[in-house]
This record gives sequence, C-alpha cells and structure tokens, in this order.
Amino acid sequence: MSMLTRRQFVQVGSIAAAGLLAGCGSSGSDAADAAPQAADGEYTVVNEGKLTCISNLFFPPFESMNETTGDPEGFDIDVSKSLAEHLGLEVNWLPSQDFDTLVPTIKNGGKADIAIAGMTITDARQAEVDMSDPYVDSNQSIVVKAGSTETAESLDDASKTIAVQGGTTGADWADENLPNATKKRLSTIIDAMSGVQSGLYDAVVCDLPVSRYQIKMSYSDLEIIEEIPTGEQYGIAISKDNPGLTAAINAALAEMQEDGSMAAIEAEWFGSEL
Repeated sequence: MSMLTRRQFVQVGSIAAAGLLAGCGSSGSDAADAAPQAADGEYTVVNEGKLTCISNLFFPPFESMNETTGDPEGFDIDVSKSLAEHLGLEVNWLPSQDFDTLVPTIKNGGKADIAIAGMTITDARQAEVDMSDPYVDSNQSIVVKAGSTETAESLDDASKTIAVQGGTTGADWADENLPNATKKRLSTIIDAMSGVQSGLYDAVVCDLPVSRYQIKMSYSDLEIIEEIPTGEQYGIAISKDNPGLTAAINAALAEMQEDGSMAAIEAEWFGSEL
C-alpha cells in the first residue's frame, strides 16, 4: 500500500489549509492559481520512508551482486542511494528480476517506486512509464572472441548466433541490423558474455560501457570489434500515476550533478567522470 513520507504529510496539510483559506475568502481565480503550487512536489512511495528500487542485478558495472555479502552493488546502486539521501529516504532494493519485466512492474504499481537498470530512454518505454531526465550517455557494441575475423557484415548470416539480453536496445539493434543471424535472448549479459567466451555464440551485442567493463574485469579473451554510435541515454522508470516522484527524482539528479555526488560515483565505477 502506498504511504506518504513525513515531508509529504506536511505538503498535504498545506494543501488542505490552502483549501480552507480559499473557502473562507479567496476568489475563484486566486484559489485556482494557488492549488497547483501547493501540490507541487507531492508524491507517494510504496514503503513509508523508503525509496524501493528494482533492477536486473546482473549488469555490471551498473548493478551486480557482491560475491561476499550478497548485497547489490554498482553504479546504479550508488546512484539510488544518493537519490534516496537527497529525498530524505532510505534505499530499499528488491530481488533481481528479468530486465523485460521491469517496465511492466513499474507500470502496474504497488511493488516498487523506481526501476534503475541502465535503461535507455525510448518512446516505447515512455508510452508505458515516466522516464527521468537522462543521467548516463551510452552506445552499443559488438563483442567477439579476441583475434576473431568476424565483422558486422560477416555476422549477418544464418549460420551465426548473436547473444543479447532480452528486452534491451541491444537486442533491438541486433534484430534490425543483423536480421539474417539467429538471436539468442538471455536473462543476463553475463550469460551472453560467457556464451561467446565458450564458443556457444558468435558474438554479443550490448551497451558499450558494460562491454568495456566486462572485458577489463572478467573477459580479457574477448574484444570489441565495433562501437555503434546509437546515442542512447539512460533514465529511471517511474509510474505515470506518480508524477510528483518523477519531478522529485529529476530535482535530485540535478542536485547530484551540482554538488559533485554524481561525479564521485562515476569516478568510483569508471575511473573518471563520464
């Protein structure tokens, strides 16, 4: 059940007081002008005092599970913590779920406040949920075994199998630009990378920041053969029924840029600002 934060109770009280004053003597036009101002910034959260988040937690460096503690960690995890702090809330992470279920979960409501998952802002997603202002720029990439002679052209063949993560813009790009190849939709990008490493798949199409990180940290026997300038931007998914939260998230993202919080998180996970 949705709960209001303490700050929001104050806002609701202010709205009620404004209504009483309007009834006691404000003109109709004055009351109409005051109402939107009083409601500005009001939002609900599914768990009182908490910002409840969902993601696919197998998309490093944006989100992954710490092997020692079992807790979520990564760029998006730290961004969510900072967002919660700027909103005066505690962060609350739910168990990992498949990427292609995130938008429907937020749209249906009642389970989580936001999905933060290295998620590209697209028209299709914006038709279902609100997307925050962008906080990361990204492109796509094609990854193969190191030393491979494969090219984008040679991969577009019925004999080739391209691994992608289901529901992603990488999968969409492969469908559109490698129509003749077989596409294998997987739950995680780690499964895709491991499959290319073992020779099960010929290539993987995935977000460039992720492929760079994975090759640096875990898959040194793979290489990027093409960086695809798709000009994508990541955003945070929020229910259309909660526009005040979208506004609050956007305000917090702007504050994080101004106060250096975002730059510090970028340096932690990428070695420099993005």
